[in-house]
Amino acid sequence: MLSSAQDSSSRIVTTNALHRTGGTPRLGPRSGVPSADYGGGLRTGGLETTQPHADSSSDVGTMLWRVSVRSQQPQIAPLASIQRQYQSLASLDPIVTTRVHPSLTMPAESTPLIQTVSVGPQRRRYPHNTCRRFCTILSCSLLITGFASFLLQAIFIWPNEHRRKHHGGQYWPPQNGNKGLGLEEVEGILLDTPSAEKAEEWLKYYTAGPHLAGQNLSQAEWTRDKWEEWGVKSEIVPYDVYMNYPLSHSLTMLEHQKKHDRWHVVFEASLEEDILDQDPTTALKNRVPTFHGYSASGNVTGSFVYVNYGSYQDYQDLVDAKIDLEGKIAIARYGGIFRGLKVQRAQELGMIGVLIYSDPGDDGEFTIEHGYDAYPDGPARQPSSVQRGSVQFLSTMPGDPTTPGYPSKPGVPRAPAEGSTPTIPSIPISYTDALPILKALNGHGPQAKDFNKYWTRGNGLGYKGVQYNVGPSPDHIVLNLDNQQNYTTTPQWDVIGIVNGTIPDEVVVIGNHRDAWVAGGAGDPNSGSAALNEAIRAIGTALEAGWKPLRTIVFASWDGEEYGLIGSTEWVEEFLPWIKAANVAYLNVDVAVSGPTLHVGATPTLHGLLRASVHKVQSPNQTTAGQTVGDLWSGVIPPLGSGSDFTAFQDYAGVPCMDLGFTSGAADPVYHYHSNYDSFHWMEEFGDKGFAYHKAMAQLMGVIVANLVDSVVLQFGAVDYADALDAYLDKVEAKLHGEAAEPETDEQIVVFRAQVAPSEIKGSADAFRKSLEDVRDAIADFRVKAHATDTRAEWAEKQLREGIPWWNLVKKAKLGAATVALNNKYKYLERQFLFEAGLDGRSWFKHVVYAPGLWTGYSGATFPGLVENIDSKDYLNGLRWAGIIKERIQQATKSLA
Repeated sequence: MLSSAQDSSSRIVTTNALHRTGGTPRLGPRSGVPSADYGGGLRTGGLETTQPHADSSSDVGTMLWRVSVRSQQPQIAPLASIQRQYQSLASLDPIVTTRVHPSLTMPAESTPLIQTVSVGPQRRRYPHNTCRRFCTILSCSLLITGFASFLLQAIFIWPNEHRRKHHGGQYWPPQNGNKGLGLEEVEGILLDTPSAEKAEEWLKYYTAGPHLAGQNLSQAEWTRDKWEEWGVKSEIVPYDVYMNYPLSHSLTMLEHQKKHDRWHVVFEASLEEDILDQDPTTALKNRVPTFHGYSASGNVTGSFVYVNYGSYQDYQDLVDAKIDLEGKIAIARYGGIFRGLKVQRAQELGMIGVLIYSDPGDDGEFTIEHGYDAYPDGPARQPSSVQRGSVQFLSTMPGDPTTPGYPSKPGVPRAPAEGSTPTIPSIPISYTDALPILKALNGHGPQAKDFNKYWTRGNGLGYKGVQYNVGPSPDHIVLNLDNQQNYTTTPQWDVIGIVNGTIPDEVVVIGNHRDAWVAGGAGDPNSGSAALNEAIRAIGTALEAGWKPLRTIVFASWDGEEYGLIGSTEWVEEFLPWIKAANVAYLNVDVAVSGPTLHVGATPTLHGLLRASVHKVQSPNQTTAGQTVGDLWSGVIPPLGSGSDFTAFQDYAGVPCMDLGFTSGAADPVYHYHSNYDSFHWMEEFGDKGFAYHKAMAQLMGVIVANLVDSVVLQFGAVDYADALDAYLDKVEAKLHGEAAEPETDEQIVVFRAQVAPSEIKGSADAFRKSLEDVRDAIADFRVKAHATDTRAEWAEKQLREGIPWWNLVKKAKLGAATVALNNKYKYLERQFLFEAGLDGRSWFKHVVYAPGLWTGYSGATFPGLVENIDSKDYLNGLRWAGIIKERIQQATKSLA
């Protein structure tokens, strides 16, 4: 047990499990020397130890005990005594190692206990030991790294070089089980797999019966099971939402008979759509009644006033003409703005109820007046058709009106719904039911032509004897409107499917809503449901062929969209942190097909991807061989407003969005929106014969998804955003200077007629104008960084196309770091335009660049904080918003640095 040591001043005793002795060593007056005055200490001549403190909590481990050898006069001690002292030390622990002076090993009793020996420092074996050790470690590391790189190249990269060069694939990271499927090969599968026959099959299922929000669980389960069948793991995500279902309604026109002093019913509206023998769904016993989502229950009676489209300026024209609106019932025509805003403005002006009808003057060429037969015999509007729909104040807040900003889960607190839903009753009616009411106004009040040209557009019932007088009706002719609704909190069901990708924090979401106002819903929304199913089936085929997506794909079949975008809004509110961290883009398809004309909307960063994708899909309309969808497209990409499920993603979460659909125009058969006649039969006969446009939409979705998911560098364009910001500011300045062009298109007229009337001028227009120069400067700085980012992305894409030699590890690392940085910049760019406090009076909307127009709902407003204050001439608040927008653009610039 005894061994020699080199240090003449101290020796080390190592012992285990010293907790039995109860203490710790303590340094004494001399450095490195334990104190000799410890209680319980052990002194053995030249050896000195101390027991541990009793407060030691160590149960296991190794503790170091210092044994001091003091410099003193030599002493003589018997060897037996020394052995007893050593045994005393050893008894402290079963395992003791003691190093003491070599003189203690001498056998003679006359041997001194202490002998001072001068020992020099140990000589190193090599003079440069540290340097040699460093070089050895470095050499080994390089050898290991080189060998690992060789294996990586030999196993993953070299076998795929041929494929990359011949198929255009960009592999990052190398293949990851992709079995050699390049982007073009994946695109090929997604173009070849969709089938018109399959799309027809899916549409026939969805339109076979009623599927109102909260009443379509069987469809949700069927959708989930189909997605699972195609290889997409799926689940149902429920929410408890506040909604209404119709109980009863009636509408009668009463005339007071002076002779008998009583009210006489002169007309009672049917409030029904005709049953058609050729269209089976119109005869279903459980067909959905005509009603408005979120309409208030009530029974009201009063004179009535024709309010044109019910836009803000339409009502203002009536107010300026001294037409008494308070206590009256409004009759408005569909079109232009969101129906809920027609009701909202009527309510604000003291009206007590609203009727909304569809005027055939808005139907374009195919009308009965122009000699065309009505559906089902021809392309004209069925006279009894009724447009159902929500009257929620959509530009104030979408989603469940009782859970603003948080998901509608069971047991959550509920807020009053009145802030974003009406308190007056409203019902939709057909133009057949509207005719007696409009005719009753003939000769009462001004005519539409006495106002301005915006009152005479699309007046299509003149040939039926309607003079379009505004009224009000005389006191002896009134309407009684009775509308009874059952408001309840009920479950609804989103279906969510997931295909996991290689990169966990980059996710692409594709969605369509499933619920409909009617048994059919062939156009809205289930043409989109059928197309989405075909796109998912194609993606399942690609997965089966070995495709491993680079990014994760999430598919969504939303419920409750028709009432107020409920399913998507609640889902975004629930998963907001994850969406902000991971969601790269959202692709929305609502009405996939109602006609042959491609209509799209998108965030500017997605414009380039959209323009490239439409030229990869063959057009169903092959007037020229090889004609693509892009060849027939106008190329116009308007900003997104609201009215569909992209709203929460763009305006609340700051996610780049795209919305796709083939729509009908003035020269196409009339699309019976939200009517029983939006049926499978109508689609089969008039909307999309052969279902070729359904197939094309599935193909277009597939191509866009493939590029979003599998392009190593995100196919985004920051400079496109800078271009858009400049263009939006141009319009703001033109509006401020009074130089805005006369509105010509339907959309321009809608926006123009939605302007609010200013109450008084606040602040300085010159100061506000000067603040816009600061915004322009911020956009210029943003453009510089955007250009640099896009240029860097082009460099990265070129390197990926051309490839990097296997041995150039530095360049590979540089490319990898650049790719990650670029994708993060693109992913988070849209988030920088969110302002946490939200827009004035509607704080749910966070985006400073985009929002639904305050009094349009559907149409997208750009720089709403500026535009709305110019309309109201509140330049003081406009100045504040210029500062907010400048700061957000500067933050976006920093994010690209």
